[in-house]
Amino acid sequence: MAKLKAGVLISGRGSNLLALLQACDAPDFPAEIALVVSNRAEAGGLAQAERLGVPTRVIAHGDFADREDFDRAVSAALEAAGVELVCLAGFMRIFSPWFPAYWANRILNIHPSLLPAFRGLHAPQQAIDAGVRVSGATVHLVTETLDGGPVVAQAAVPVHQDDTADMLAARILLAEHELYPLVLRWFAEGRVHLLRAPGKPDRVRIDGVAADAALLWRP
Repeated sequence: MAKLKAGVLISGRGSNLLALLQACDAPDFPAEIALVVSNRAEAGGLAQAERLGVPTRVIAHGDFADREDFDRAVSAALEAAGVELVCLAGFMRIFSPWFPAYWANRILNIHPSLLPAFRGLHAPQQAIDAGVRVSGATVHLVTETLDGGPVVAQAAVPVHQDDTADMLAARILLAEHELYPLVLRWFAEGRVHLLRAPGKPDRVRIDGVAADAALLWRP
């Protein structure tokens, strides 16, 4: 059976990229990384992908007149590589409306909070400032709304009394590395379905996975 071809977009060190690459390296994993694209030539994740023999491309956003032109160039590179699902892994660009519309229901992001709480930048610091006892990570479908797409799965981690933002972020990152490959597997196995109903927010159903199994607890 053919493996799902995923493309990963990065801007930095690529720690979630490495988690996905390592998962895909297993012979029985149902997906493969067909292309890694970065908007920054110095992104550390490019070297990780190249070391594992995965094709990479640098598409610098500064080379384009506007956001949509850049998005279309990225999309063209993904399609040329046969990509069927896009995974954002520390990609520090906000898309034009065109990109999530074109890749609707075929693009994932991982965010370091239990969405819809603490959207945007500095989510671990937001959690500490809010005084919550639990935070975590969310994999969600990407829409035009920043960090607002339907939730696919989440991982919860405790917020300790003496946590700094860096300490909490490191704890969340460990959960991310476990959660993202799991969701990629579910997509590759055809288990993930978007549910739509008039007057209600979109939701995700995962075949063969109980609702509570889509929430990981990582102390």
